[in-house]
Amino acid sequence: MNKMLIGIDIGGTTIKIGFISQEGDIVYKWEIPTNKENKGEGIAGDIWQSIENTLAEQNLKMEFSSIGVGAPGFVNRSTGIVEEAVNIGWNTYFLRDKINNLSGLPVVIENDANLAALAENWKNRNDHSENVIFITLGTGVGGGIIVNGDIMHGANHTAAEIGHVLVDVNGYPCNCGRTGCLETIASATGIVRQAMDYTAAYPDSALASLHTKHGELNAKDIFNLAREGDAHSENIVNKTADALGFVLANTAMITNPSQIIIGGGVSKAGEPFLSKIKKSFNKYVLPRVSDCCDITLAQLGNDAGMIGAAYLAKETLMKA
Repeated sequence: MNKMLIGIDIGGTTIKIGFISQEGDIVYKWEIPTNKENKGEGIAGDIWQSIENTLAEQNLKMEFSSIGVGAPGFVNRSTGIVEEAVNIGWNTYFLRDKINNLSGLPVVIENDANLAALAENWKNRNDHSENVIFITLGTGVGGGIIVNGDIMHGANHTAAEIGHVLVDVNGYPCNCGRTGCLETIASATGIVRQAMDYTAAYPDSALASLHTKHGELNAKDIFNLAREGDAHSENIVNKTADALGFVLANTAMITNPSQIIIGGGVSKAGEPFLSKIKKSFNKYVLPRVSDCCDITLAQLGNDAGMIGAAYLAKETLMKA
């Protein structure tokens, strides 16, 4: 029997852990809370303790070859250090060494969005594309870019911050400290922010009525109203799709990908939203670039980080 891989996806709220086959199939998975006490110092120990407990409690007889770990923030894969992860409290956290010392197994770490890109490319693309843009639309906007088969990291591990490409210098303030980033429009938070502008300007609108009824709005509400023909919601969806198409087109002009994969909670708006993004993308990009580029929705959901971590662990061990 081939040895299994362990894939770990560390998030600000939960940590997803999976035992994964060499082919990328999840054999067993579970979650634990992310313990951010003492600036997350105990997270590595929590992970390994949970793995040992799960093996014993479930009576699982497995051998493992290596471990892959995804983390948010700025991750230095070569040193194994998470240089900064604001949502957890890490600053120069020796994640790889801590888990290696506990497990005795080879460990590789990577940014979580980069791992999602690797996973989607590994499991859902027949040609296993060499050049891919992955963008995830959730509370924020994350990204991962594969160039010639390798994740693009940049000089200090800040590459592929697609969510912080500027689209409107007179737009909304961003959490990064600048103004008008894609994230301020195309994230779930950004979509709701646009809707709240309409509720203030048009107090008799369908958006305002829904907000009054429920006390809040979410991105799903806006997409539902747009499908029902509400003009204000349609405007928000169109603006969001146009901003995404614009940024993806400009990114594609630099990297010339064969695949653009769109994931995250906002992508659950599905094919109607995707078709608008494609239309915008084709409007802004050179035909030679769009001719070879397929834009699709992600397929792996919340499992992508674990699967991508396992893939990287497997590939790193093979190259060692």
